[in-house]
Amino acid sequence: MVRGKVEMKRIEKASSRQVTFSKTRKRLLKKAYELSVLCDAEVALIIFSRKGRLYEFSSPNIQRSIQKYLELTKERHVGMEVEQHMQHVKHKAAMMSRKIEILENSYGFLGHNLGTCSIEELQSTGEQLGRSLKNIRSRKAQLFKGDIEKLQAKEKSLSEENERLREKVRFLIISFQKFLTMEWIYIQIRP
Repeated sequence: MVRGKVEMKRIEKASSRQVTFSKTRKRLLKKAYELSVLCDAEVALIIFSRKGRLYEFSSPNIQRSIQKYLELTKERHVGMEVEQHMQHVKHKAAMMSRKIEILENSYGFLGHNLGTCSIEELQSTGEQLGRSLKNIRSRKAQLFKGDIEKLQAKEKSLSEENERLREKVRFLIISFQKFLTMEWIYIQIRP
């Protein structure tokens, strides 16, 4: 009798699900035993039922198998971390190599090693320097303009604060003068 292909989905009926679990668990434990005996393999199988019941098979010792598994996965994990670190270091080295190349190329723009340059190369270098100077001056102008605007705003704020303080001082002086006048009147009136 040929069995048809079983559709892999959750069995809805609880009793059928329990029967299938029990039969499949027994077959799986039997296969684990066969694998350990026939192939002299170290096998550890852990199954938890839906209700939390534990079923296990181990050849020879489940604790030793779990410990071995943890050590091997830790080594694999460390190996992956080392590989990632190596990739990161290689990437940084490539970036630094590019930066060094750029710096070496720009060193020529500073007027060094021009003795071997042709007229066309010198002309091209001069044009590049001109464009670079124009960009630098433009950026400096933008920065100066921003700084000037900030300073002007600060000057306005300080001027307003200064005016508020002057008004406060005027008020205090007038209040003090009134107080002195009142005091003088009080002294004159008092017998």
